[in-house]
Amino acid sequence: MYTYSEEHKQFLNKFKKNKILINTFRIFIIILFIFIWELLSNYKIINTFLFSSPSNVLKTIISMVVDKSIFIHIGVTLYELVISFLLSTAVSLVISIIFWSNETIYKIFDPYITIINSLPKVALGPLIIIWCGASTNSIIFMSLLISLFVSIISIYNGFNSVNKNYITLLKSFGANKIQIFTKVIFPNNIFNIISSLKINVSMNLIGIIMGELLVSKAGIGYLIMYGSQVFNIDLVITGVFILGIISSISYFILDKFENKYLNKYK
Repeated sequence: MYTYSEEHKQFLNKFKKNKILINTFRIFIIILFIFIWELLSNYKIINTFLFSSPSNVLKTIISMVVDKSIFIHIGVTLYELVISFLLSTAVSLVISIIFWSNETIYKIFDPYITIINSLPKVALGPLIIIWCGASTNSIIFMSLLISLFVSIISIYNGFNSVNKNYITLLKSFGANKIQIFTKVIFPNNIFNIISSLKINVSMNLIGIIMGELLVSKAGIGYLIMYGSQVFNIDLVITGVFILGIISSISYFILDKFENKYLNKYK
């Protein structure tokens, strides 16, 4: 049976203590922020009509849980997030592989990708609604438009950053492009791809909320828009709070996936 050395045990203990310290401070910052916010609102230092308060947000969440409307809005946004995330991940990975395998194709499309990526996507909202209709399709298309090109650029640059000596060595043994990709390029880009997915989630969520602000009749973006239209700041901040939770959970899932399943590639 394997036993750890004293130095290794000390390192592990230090690592655990550091992790506990980091998590403790993260939680403390959130609690402190909520406490100060509630304190300022109770003593009328800030206007609750403009800034709401944690207690008002909590009451709004409870009322929405009671009438079950919150589950409908969260469900709609999560559905759109999952679909757009899977599509953008698959498409960006395929396109990045094509660009890596044929540099000529990449050079042809590179300026167009840069131009489209730099366009303000909100300005394209009316066109997207005309093309896809005022439906979920428009929201998913908006999400793809925002996340896809960033992901392609990130993954492709990762493929190109692999040490050229590894590729030259495999070529000297007669390896083809498929073998080079599966044996060198992809394994060396596992963490780059995961990092791209983490960015992808946030970009997808931004696109979804932008789309919901334009056309949706349900979802977190719709809640925020409706709340602003009726001057219900409690509803607006509740929507923002739920978005923060969804974003945090999505990032946490990808982070756990990276730590649990990809350590063997380190």
